Amino acid sequence: MMDLNLPVEKLKNVGARNLPRLHKLGIKTLRDLLWHLPARYEDYSKIIPIADLIFEQKATIQGTVVKIDSRRIFPRRLVIIEAIIEDDSGSIKAVWFNQPYIATTLTEGTRVSLAGTVKLDKRGLYLASPSYEKLRSDDYLAYHLTHTHGLIPVYPETEGISSKYLRFLIKPILTELDIADHLSEESRTRNGLIGLTTALQKIHYPLTLTEADQAKERLAFDDLLLFQIKALLERRKINQLKSQSIPFDKELVTDFIKRLPFELTKDQKMAAWEILKDLEKPYPMNRLMEGDVGSGKTVVALIAAIQVAQSRLPAGRQGYQTVFMAPTEVLAHQHMETIRKLVAHTNIEIGLLTSSTTWTTYSLGRKTEIKRRIANGDTKIIIGTHALIQKDVTFNNLALVVIDEQHRFGVAQRAALVKNKELVPHLLSMTATPIPRTLALTIYGDLDISIIKEKPKNRQKIITRIVPPSGRQEAHQFIRSEVKAGRQVFVICPRIEVSVTGDPTSAPGPGTSPGGPPASGSPSTTGSKAKSPETSTNPRTKAGQQMKFLLADMKAVQEEYKKLSELVFPDLKVAMLHGRMKPKEKTDIMARFKEGFADILVSTSVIEVGVDIPNATVMMIENADHFGLAQLHQFRGRIGRGEHQSTCLLFTSGASSSQVLPGKISEDKKTSNQRLKALVATDDGFLLAEKDMAIRGPGEFFGTGQSGLPDLAMAALANVELIKKSRAEARLILTTDQNLTNHPELKQQLLRFQSIIHFE
Repeated sequence: MMDLNLPVEKLKNVGARNLPRLHKLGIKTLRDLLWHLPARYEDYSKIIPIADLIFEQKATIQGTVVKIDSRRIFPRRLVIIEAIIEDDSGSIKAVWFNQPYIATTLTEGTRVSLAGTVKLDKRGLYLASPSYEKLRSDDYLAYHLTHTHGLIPVYPETEGISSKYLRFLIKPILTELDIADHLSEESRTRNGLIGLTTALQKIHYPLTLTEADQAKERLAFDDLLLFQIKALLERRKINQLKSQSIPFDKELVTDFIKRLPFELTKDQKMAAWEILKDLEKPYPMNRLMEGDVGSGKTVVALIAAIQVAQSRLPAGRQGYQTVFMAPTEVLAHQHMETIRKLVAHTNIEIGLLTSSTTWTTYSLGRKTEIKRRIANGDTKIIIGTHALIQKDVTFNNLALVVIDEQHRFGVAQRAALVKNKELVPHLLSMTATPIPRTLALTIYGDLDISIIKEKPKNRQKIITRIVPPSGRQEAHQFIRSEVKAGRQVFVICPRIEVSVTGDPTSAPGPGTSPGGPPASGSPSTTGSKAKSPETSTNPRTKAGQQMKFLLADMKAVQEEYKKLSELVFPDLKVAMLHGRMKPKEKTDIMARFKEGFADILVSTSVIEVGVDIPNATVMMIENADHFGLAQLHQFRGRIGRGEHQSTCLLFTSGASSSQVLPGKISEDKKTSNQRLKALVATDDGFLLAEKDMAIRGPGEFFGTGQSGLPDLAMAALANVELIKKSRAEARLILTTDQNLTNHPELKQQLLRFQSIIHFE
């Protein structure tokens, strides 16, 4: 058996020069090398006669070197190698740059296999910098080569480490590969999987793409299985902890629901029931509540908090504590306002604690007074931000923790709320970002999941329109008519300010959206001074000018605020909000906007989550094609919360991206158009999440940094059947072998997996 923990420097042909470069790719052991998987394959499976070659074709040819020359171009310090390769059908030139050793390696009369792209110049077709391998004199056609025939793996690379070098290291190992399989033969048969050794051989050098897919499925199954086992073990660990059991008080809950100024949806009632039943258990609830924007998650969590606050303590006193933890002060204040109104008929004391604001039902007091009331148990529902996890904040009989937008808090931050407690609080996480169910079951495998899809009754569907540059004036007229009717307007821009220098390398600021295009504070340039991308012939300068031209089209909040307030709507009240403002300033601006002191609020993505302004009926999004689909849906969810018809206007960029930058940008333009059309077609966040995953792929949809999953497993998240299989197999294994005693290789894999994978 091979030792997969063998340091990579022990391998043949790994010298001191390449070792740090391999480490940069994360390759430190033989295991790392074997699991450094191809990003794609070049198809050189068919050997083509030279006479049949065509322009821009990727091809493999095999023939004899009949002539080879080396010449140096002195002003450019460039060495050019030109060889004539001949087979039975004809001949073709091959050209290499700055590789003078090729002239002595491929001498005249050498039989050679070449793989590359066919190019055309004024002298005819030629092969540009092809890969090459020598053929033995007794071979007529060689089919088992490393670099120039078959499906050739192309790996993630770094400077000094090419795919050719990685193939040079990996292929010899595959011929002697002998490693233990941590899946039993029964397990492999049950799930239709190939063996581990075969999978590694086939994923690096498949004979067909079907073989490559079989190998990917096996290796992805391994990662998903380990993730599922970890999730089930975490759930078991949670079930062994102790929490305060909160008995269900039907009369209390029914009375509270009757007093609500609206009727709960079926989804809200079901989620509330699931949470209340969890609270009765003597071990911690660990539940994720997914709810589309505007679906009413906060009131469901509040029902649980009311139950907790009104329960009887063992000593006869009334009331356990609940913490509502929000990622921003704006959202914390929003929760405070909502909760304060809904519990006004009770004697439950509510507290707000953020870095800039403190408040309770009974006083505005100093922070020390608020913290004292929290510590002695007077304050039953505590709302706040990261300020709640300061060392000098202690709780008295904390029984429930509600974390809004849970992905914005790390494990350590969440754990800080439950420090030094014999009884662990119940945990309810909430997210307004709809996640496809298969993805949620994998990523949050250790959580129970409640889903709220229904919107509150009497909510009108938001009209969504894509507005090209030519429709801007008409859109402005529509906005004016809405304001004249007493309504309010949001205007969203991707950035905060326009750079004076136009430097596209300027550092991004707050508000940048993970996994999406730039938000506030991203690279900027001056719109009025941006030059045409055709002003320079230098490729590097031209690329910089093209990028400036593209970024110049992205609206900046400060610029847009100035334009709207002074030129477009000088008679209306326009306010501005962005992430670089101080928390209190942001809170004050939102409060004044809600109270009607401004008609239009120009903002960055700081208002993406949690803002509730029922009178706002227009969401105008500048450069909508620069935002992700989930983020656009969140923006749209800020309107449509009142009785009036609401409209979302998606303003597209002034210039076509495909005209500004070549290649990937035109592809991005196509993707952004798909996103915008999907947004127009539906307001169902869960359906949009499925579309988003289909457009971007699971890896980009969620991101490995957030999920804790390797790339191959992330790609497999679209494979519902594979997820179900891995989950069922994990349960089966742990049912019969709860400590993995009879699965030593699998246990070792799990320990290694846990040490390198971040579980959030």
